[in-house]
Amino acid sequence: MAFGIDALSFPNRKFKIFILFILGTILVVTWATVNRNRTVTLNEGRISQRVLDDLKKDLEKFNIEINEKIRPLDLRITNLENKDRKYPPVKYLAEKDRKRILITGGAGFVGSHLADALVMAGHEVTVVDNFFTGRKRNIEHWIGHENFDLLNHDVVEPLLLEVDQIYHLASPASPPNYMYNPIKTIKTNTIGTLNMLGLAKRVHARLLLASTSEVYGDPEKHPQREDYWGHVNPIGPRACYDEGKRVAETMCYAYAKQEHVEVRVARIFNTFGPRMHMNDGRVVSNFIMQALEGKPLTVYGSGKQTRSFQYISDLVNGLILLMNSNFSEPVNIGNPSEHTIMEFAEMIRDAVGGKTPILNLAKMEDDPQRRKPDITRAKVILGWEPQVSLNIGLNRTIEYFRRELDKSKKSKLVDL
Repeated sequence: MAFGIDALSFPNRKFKIFILFILGTILVVTWATVNRNRTVTLNEGRISQRVLDDLKKDLEKFNIEINEKIRPLDLRITNLENKDRKYPPVKYLAEKDRKRILITGGAGFVGSHLADALVMAGHEVTVVDNFFTGRKRNIEHWIGHENFDLLNHDVVEPLLLEVDQIYHLASPASPPNYMYNPIKTIKTNTIGTLNMLGLAKRVHARLLLASTSEVYGDPEKHPQREDYWGHVNPIGPRACYDEGKRVAETMCYAYAKQEHVEVRVARIFNTFGPRMHMNDGRVVSNFIMQALEGKPLTVYGSGKQTRSFQYISDLVNGLILLMNSNFSEPVNIGNPSEHTIMEFAEMIRDAVGGKTPILNLAKMEDDPQRRKPDITRAKVILGWEPQVSLNIGLNRTIEYFRRELDKSKKSKLVDL
């Protein structure tokens, strides 16, 4: 028996010895070749071994610098992929209470805050965004969570999902953004809304349209009630957004009447808070950035035009209450506290603590002169009204912008 084992293992030993011999030969030949070519001829010139060593040291130094810059990205990716990473607290909901919710434009300013509230409430949320104005960093803290999905998709193209509720927020909302590509804005608010209504019809979902106070145009009635039809220029520079939202509302009620789709329409007034884009051209972000950077605050026109500003958490609460209500007519969601643009500029300058001047620039075309919501319907039907004061909201937003500005400065220093 012992003889048999040795006989069987003998060929294996010979094979191993042969492999080791081959590897040894390769190593010897390689060593001899490297030592023979201690100098290299390139373009009829000669590079000494010392030059090659110096080049090698430079490359190693370069690699170290690159790795230092890449490490934060690696850590970020690792954190996103880590199944044990910590998420914000999420409430557990029983299957019968848990809804499948779609948020279009969910990586934007309003959509990301809405996604936070709904995921933390225990619902399964799918965010759809084409990232025209939305940013992945707004919702990256949910990526990987079992109750959250992110789709890079343009609502102008059809979408097939199984959902219970649709918050249709997709659309550029700041004047510079929607005027940058007016045709895209129109398509998003018309074709995009048509696609979402079609989806709601197919899967029997309820749809909430994020409409806007801009449907009132430059109002002739003050404050604005939901039964006011508005005063809008259909061919002005803001028409792509104003009329796009008006048509979107028309589509909602056509589907409600003809196809029995459950619709909710929120007419959103000026909103501010963290995650606003630093350069989106809106009043709040403009004033805060200018004040933080010590630049003059620019007011278009006389500054006597008025606006009503609400904090983002109040808006999110209003949207959720409206979605889950039994009321289908339009509802104003805004803060009835009215201030002139000049007053608002002074408030932000004082809150930041600077003494920068306020400059008046030429009036913008079709700029509404007065804007104040009548929120009687929201109070009576939804039991909703703003809870966050303007001063508290401004301080929170200023701190957010200050942190973002510091990050931007540090990033520029690292690049240098």
